[in-house]
Amino acid sequence: MSSFLLLTGKPGSGKTSLIKQAIASTGLKSGGFYTEEIRTGPSREGFRIVTLDGRQAVLAHVGLTSPHRVGRYKVDTAGLNEIGVSAMRRAIRDSDLIVIDEIGKMELLSPQFREVLTQAVNSGRRLLGTIMLNRHPFSDEIKRHPAVETVLVTSETRDRVMNEVLAWLAERADDD
Repeated sequence: MSSFLLLTGKPGSGKTSLIKQAIASTGLKSGGFYTEEIRTGPSREGFRIVTLDGRQAVLAHVGLTSPHRVGRYKVDTAGLNEIGVSAMRRAIRDSDLIVIDEIGKMELLSPQFREVLTQAVNSGRRLLGTIMLNRHPFSDEIKRHPAVETVLVTSETRDRVMNEVLAWLAERADDD
């Protein structure tokens, strides 16, 4: 079985929810981060990074001032580097499972993120994460890595994928 399990799918397909449920059910020492929406009422205003040890930073927001933009959101690569990249470095060093949600356009704007992601892939540690569905040279290279298994999440496959993730985590825990 693969050392790296990456979930992919359209926005809103449930990738982050699956990751959060899966890591909550495992006894593996996990480190890294996930992303969540910042909402004002029904309107999505941006995204924040939340580390598994509780630190947070704004990743992108419509009200930020930044030279980096993805769609209508300005991206704070400094916050990503300070919170997300540092959480990835700690996970590579100290955890049984590295969690990276997400490997997407916003995150790939950071050279430091790309560098530490490459280190994570080459670390020999297990990695559970999400990766953008759309083509991108860097993410496509990660998807082609021989140790990576990529699984598509849709509303129809969500339950089956959750069972696959839990089985993958159980097998990984048995290897310890």
